[in-house]
Amino acid sequence: MNENLMTIKTAIVAGCTALGAFLGWKGVMLIAWVAVMALDYLTGTLAACKAGVWSSETAREGLWHKGGMIAVVIVAALADWIMVLIAAYIPIGIQWPGIILPLVLAWYIITELGSILENAVKMGAKVPDWLIKLLKASAHIVEAAGQQGPEGGTGK
Repeated sequence: MNENLMTIKTAIVAGCTALGAFLGWKGVMLIAWVAVMALDYLTGTLAACKAGVWSSETAREGLWHKGGMIAVVIVAALADWIMVLIAAYIPIGIQWPGIILPLVLAWYIITELGSILENAVKMGAKVPDWLIKLLKASAHIVEAAGQQGPEGGTGK
């Protein structure tokens, strides 16, 4: 049994390392996002069980929500990729730093972290006010960066 567990752990670490190596720091952000999504689902389930209000319907809705988030991240990655190609191969005078995916991931990570804190409170944990304020400030910074667009202008 220990050998099987070690093989599973090794495969997970190898997969995460390969993804990180392939995508670089964006891959690390992707792995962090998947981890906080899973932790949010877990803490949400635990908080609902503690409160005695867990329902499979609500759990399914949470999974549908996560599925929608996955679709948005895929769209962001594809948009970044196509804009990088356009900027590199079509002479239209723009440079594209590939910022859509990292901004979307940062926004989702911060949002998920806030949700995890809310779930922790429902489970009885105390959360420092400064941590909540820090996450809200971070969300505003990411939102502002997205609104500015790639060259500091408005993204509209």
